[in-house]
Amino acid sequence: MNLLPNDSWRDFEHTHVWHPYAPLQGANPPYPVHAAHGVRLQLEDGRELIDGMSSWWSAIHGYNHPVLNAAVRTQLEAMAHVMFGGLTHRPAAELVARLVEITPAPLQSVFLCDSGSVSIEVAIKLAIQYWQAAGQPAKQRLLTVRRGYHGDTSGAMAVCDPETGMHHLFTGILPQHLFAPAPTCRTDVEWTDADIADFARLLATHHTELAAVILEPIVQGAGGMRVYAAEYLRRVRTMCDEHQVLLIADEIATGFGRTGTLFACEQAGICPDILCLGKALTGGYLTLAAVLTTTQVSTTISANPPRAFMHGPTFMANPLACAVACASIDLLLDSPWQARVAAIEAACTNHLQACRDWPGVREVRVKGAIGVLELEQPVNLPSLTRRLVERGVWLRPFGRLVYLMPPYIIGADDLDRLLTAMTTSVGEELAV
Repeated sequence: MNLLPNDSWRDFEHTHVWHPYAPLQGANPPYPVHAAHGVRLQLEDGRELIDGMSSWWSAIHGYNHPVLNAAVRTQLEAMAHVMFGGLTHRPAAELVARLVEITPAPLQSVFLCDSGSVSIEVAIKLAIQYWQAAGQPAKQRLLTVRRGYHGDTSGAMAVCDPETGMHHLFTGILPQHLFAPAPTCRTDVEWTDADIADFARLLATHHTELAAVILEPIVQGAGGMRVYAAEYLRRVRTMCDEHQVLLIADEIATGFGRTGTLFACEQAGICPDILCLGKALTGGYLTLAAVLTTTQVSTTISANPPRAFMHGPTFMANPLACAVACASIDLLLDSPWQARVAAIEAACTNHLQACRDWPGVREVRVKGAIGVLELEQPVNLPSLTRRLVERGVWLRPFGRLVYLMPPYIIGADDLDRLLTAMTTSVGEELAV
């Protein structure tokens, strides 16, 4: 039963519903979506938009996929949810079996939680509790790099960039961690040891108080969509081992093929001590995240007081989410996802490189199924969004960045239309 008449629900929504990173009753109301199929969003007024965002990078198979729909329906007939404290269920075990199989061998223990931000909280707590259990309670701080983004909850905000990030309003209440300069070398060919010198100094100086290093491997996401050399990760892994500091890899955005390998860490040939996954885990159907760790971490925590990891979300390991996550992973692995990601990368390169010398464009970056235009000045978000929607595409620029991360299933014609709309609209904005 609908409480709101068809001709007035948007007025109610505009008055009462608060959207992310936006004012209540803002001057630029969001576009109402009626349905979604494949790579298209259908608006209430009948217009269709090619989705270049994969709903914040999660809907890698597109929308309304019959395999994923069937997985939800089948699980729903059995149970939608059951608490995970003292109870368990097969969908969770099936999902963990898949995650253990497709991630590096040392990662054998899995904690299933609610969202990407919560997975970062879990990872930080795991690292701190591990060192307490190991008899080194002083190790409670973290080291990371600037330009990073790890989520919007308190622990996650504390390891986001404190100056250029989105959370400077809350700096006074957050734990104070250590920040090295962001990596600047884009490829191993460009590598210079100077790029990691400040990081190495901070780690060597503070290792006795550091529980972990946390990084987004290869691509820094919402903090700037920046790409960096795999050699940086290899050096970090070596230094963490030398100084007895855990390494947390935040692959919430990069996991499940986005950068061209199943996980971005593979490009450096390293394994973290703790791995965070989310976003594409369920193919964009339901919120779910996973934190994987080594048996060294899990057994140390479990063998020492309080002999349990002290975290327990109400909806952790939700059966519906676990079932669709299993189906999404199987669907991905059974598909030609590498070829699809490579085709997106090639198309992005071909279209976006032409913008490199435009006045007002600072840099062009392409990595896997990610294409980025960084401008010299912040974009006029309402104006640029209108231009894109008028051309039948959906992108969500922020700051100086206009980027796309489309579903892997996007066809060549739709991808061409998406990229053409992106470059044309940016060109018009720069000419204003």
